[in-house]
Amino acid sequence: MKAPATLFINTNVMDKHITLNHGSGGRLTGELIRNIFASRFGIKEPFTDSAILDNQGQELAFTTDSYVIDPIFFPGGDIGKLAVCGTVNDLAVAGAIPRFLSASFIIEEGFRLKDLITITDSMAREALEAEVRIVTGDTKVVEKGKCDKIFITTTGTGVIRDGYKHVGTAEKVRAGDMLIISGPVGNHSVAVMSARNQLGFISQVVSDCASLNCMIGRMLDTCREIHFMRDITRGGLATVLNELAVMTGLGITVTENKIPVDEPVKGLCEMMGFDPLYLANEGKVLIAVDKNESEKARGVLRSDSLGTKAEIIGEITGDRNKTVVLKTITGGSRILDMHSGTQLPRIC
Repeated sequence: MKAPATLFINTNVMDKHITLNHGSGGRLTGELIRNIFASRFGIKEPFTDSAILDNQGQELAFTTDSYVIDPIFFPGGDIGKLAVCGTVNDLAVAGAIPRFLSASFIIEEGFRLKDLITITDSMAREALEAEVRIVTGDTKVVEKGKCDKIFITTTGTGVIRDGYKHVGTAEKVRAGDMLIISGPVGNHSVAVMSARNQLGFISQVVSDCASLNCMIGRMLDTCREIHFMRDITRGGLATVLNELAVMTGLGITVTENKIPVDEPVKGLCEMMGFDPLYLANEGKVLIAVDKNESEKARGVLRSDSLGTKAEIIGEITGDRNKTVVLKTITGGSRILDMHSGTQLPRIC
């Protein structure tokens, strides 16, 4: 086998180190993926949540993700449910029907078997709910102190729906398309923060962790002009909007008072200085749809229990400036940029 060619390494980075900000899902994460991994593995842009593979004429989606959340149990879920939902959603927003998952566990010595049973039961229930099967996996145990309780990696495959290979790449997005979010932002981050710091006064906030494939499937069956989808996880809504602007080369305008944020989340953000538009979610999707189908798409989402608060929040503009503009509640506007740091590490 021919050895790969040695890639040029910028000597300016040789004395630098990975920080938590590289895992935020923001600007530094993108640079890490682009400059270190993609350049060496031959992965070309645009970077999507799932790879699309051709298997003798049948198009398949293939994705993988690791989960290191702290704490492993939180209001509305646990690391096991999160691992299934996250991988199912990455397949669904690629236009695929999720089919099969694998699950790999790294477990710290001393971890309670009772907790492992709770986590795997949670995974089994969520897989049944999402109509997928966990068919293979791996288990490793490391010495105490070498892992923070348990880490899970899930990999998934699914079959691409006819005519929807494009939705992950945004290649069909055009000026005038409307942007829809399936519900309020920030609940997952706040629920995890509450459990992590034992903030009882916000314990009523529950993570939005959920598998979205059935809801998305009904929308795709009803609306034929869905041009882009991405689940909103690390980096939050603002990051996904900026990624979409870069992928299309177009401008985006969103209206602040149209973006749903539940009152407990809004209150905590105001108190602690967080911006809910950058908080992670685990059960929300951003959709770009032809203007003529936007109301229909929102209606389908609202008919599902996971999308009852879906809103049209903005549109794709004709400006070729790759910029996201937020129309503020006060009547002004500001650039909604991509964060380089992280507001809350180990959120997924």
